[in-house]
Amino acid sequence: MQSEEQNKQVHSTGSAQVQPANGMMHGGDFEYVRLVTQITELWETARAKAAIAVNTVLLDANWQTGQYIVEFEQGGNAKAKYGDKLLVNLSKDLTRLRGRGFSRSNLVYMRKLYMVFPKSETLSHQLTWSHYFEILKCDDPLEMRFYMNESIKERWTVRELKRQVNSALFQRLALSTDKEGVLALANEGHQIMTPSDIIRDPYVLEFTGIPQKKLYKETELEKALKVNVEQFLLELGRGFAFMGRQYIIPIGSRRFKIDLVFYNAILKCYVLIDLKRNEIKHGDIGQMNLYLNYFKNEICQPDDNPPVGIVLGARKDELLMEYALQGIDNQLFAARYQLYLPNREELQNQLNQLLEGK
Repeated sequence: MQSEEQNKQVHSTGSAQVQPANGMMHGGDFEYVRLVTQITELWETARAKAAIAVNTVLLDANWQTGQYIVEFEQGGNAKAKYGDKLLVNLSKDLTRLRGRGFSRSNLVYMRKLYMVFPKSETLSHQLTWSHYFEILKCDDPLEMRFYMNESIKERWTVRELKRQVNSALFQRLALSTDKEGVLALANEGHQIMTPSDIIRDPYVLEFTGIPQKKLYKETELEKALKVNVEQFLLELGRGFAFMGRQYIIPIGSRRFKIDLVFYNAILKCYVLIDLKRNEIKHGDIGQMNLYLNYFKNEICQPDDNPPVGIVLGARKDELLMEYALQGIDNQLFAARYQLYLPNREELQNQLNQLLEGK
């Protein structure tokens, strides 16, 4: 229940936002404010429902347009007569009659929407046509299903979806698992059950704007990640909250600084990230282990799980890291980052080899 003081604050805020036409507030005016608020909320809800309804109708219309095109193309004589010019002519005539929205590109993807989802009930109306337009650019059915599921779960905007596709998120996650894991990833989306599930190798940090060949300092990368923290959270994945930069931990007479500290609400643990501009060294692992021990003893609450440490560098020697991490009880990982978007085709070829068992 709200306290008397909280009620005063609520009424005060409400009266500041909604005033009677005469500008005067009297005893009965709070009822009037409540009336205005109720009607305002009613129309906000109505507009939201209307937007959902419009999206449903438009998505279904796009699907049905694709169905008409496919059925027409399968008509034999019609296909022979119009051939490759069908979508070109259709685009011109529909644009002349109905205006924008019927470019040849749009018609191609409307047709593909129907072919990929031949049963309209398999479409999710939680996504817009713009979402599907991006998802349908993927050729791999597994990749399509993954981005569809993740877009719904994560409520990605179209811009966020495009970024994840361009950064080859599906391929990066899939290449860290086995064939069964790839199928589960596509059908269920990315599941976070253990600390290793939040690790990506490499992390793609193209949004920092730092040129790949520029000689930059670790502090520059760190500042760029903080400035672009929303994009970094998108890259980190589900459940992350930013806690601080250059997090100071005093040990004895010394003060150490952790580059970036996050909290993951799904795993219920702190995630510490230490940035390295060059190759990760074995001493970097020992330093992160120290940070994790401090957090376990001094920062974590009784209901927190043990913290996770990620040493993030431009390069790493797999064998060296294997020996450096051996025998460490803490959840500690060494991962790479890159300042440019990966080559999706190369990653997809690697994934195809994994799925084919080569």
